[in-house]
Amino acid sequence: MSEDSLFTKIINREIPADIVYEDDQCICIKDINPQAPTHVLVIPAKPIAKLADASDEDKALLGHLMLKVGEIARTLGVEDAFRVVVNNGAGAGQQVFHLHLHILANKSFDEGSLGMR
Repeated sequence: MSEDSLFTKIINREIPADIVYEDDQCICIKDINPQAPTHVLVIPAKPIAKLADASDEDKALLGHLMLKVGEIARTLGVEDAFRVVVNNGAGAGQQVFHLHLHILANKSFDEGSLGMR
């Protein structure tokens, strides 16, 4: 059996985090190493290692995450200009293997600014 990810430990309250939003399907926390003035992570409660590992049964969850991105962006006051990043695999910069969506805002983004975890 594999060890719980950092994000599972945060969801289970084994590790503290600055929680922005939470419901029964996901949690949103402030990134501890922000790459923009506004940088939060939307993390599903269900541990899916990476986006490519999601299955047909995860369609509703993935839709829920995307809808929550918009809702959280509105709550943070950045709904008019934000970036959503999902890294899939180590080669794409993923460091924590529990699917998560980065919401980044209040920064000018260029082609070289895609180095999110």
